[in-house]
Amino acid sequence: MHENELSEKIIGSAIKVHKNLGPGLLESAYEECLYYELNKSGLKVEKQKPMPLIYEDVKLDCGYRIDILVENKVVVEIKSVEALNDVHLAQVLTYLKLSDCKLGLLINFNVSKLVNGIRRVVNKL
Repeated sequence: MHENELSEKIIGSAIKVHKNLGPGLLESAYEECLYYELNKSGLKVEKQKPMPLIYEDVKLDCGYRIDILVENKVVVEIKSVEALNDVHLAQVLTYLKLSDCKLGLLINFNVSKLVNGIRRVVNKL
């Protein structure tokens, strides 16, 4: 399945979670529910996926973790914050580079309408 098709499924599942829970909860609650919805749809989903940093010949286990990785193609970073800012986008770009994925979704659940809290992030490999 192509990244764009996956992103449609992910966004649809995120909207379902947001409609049921609303804004104002911790990121961990949204992460668990989105993970459940994506698994239920039959996708290969990993949560809190460890992501090592490789510098030249050294592999550093720095504690980076991708919130949700879908089909080894789409990185999903979940937030529940007042507003998304540049550091959140930089975080997703870093995860895309470390994972060799092309597409990331930065989803802020702390909004009244979820479509206003979704940012697509593309790794220009």
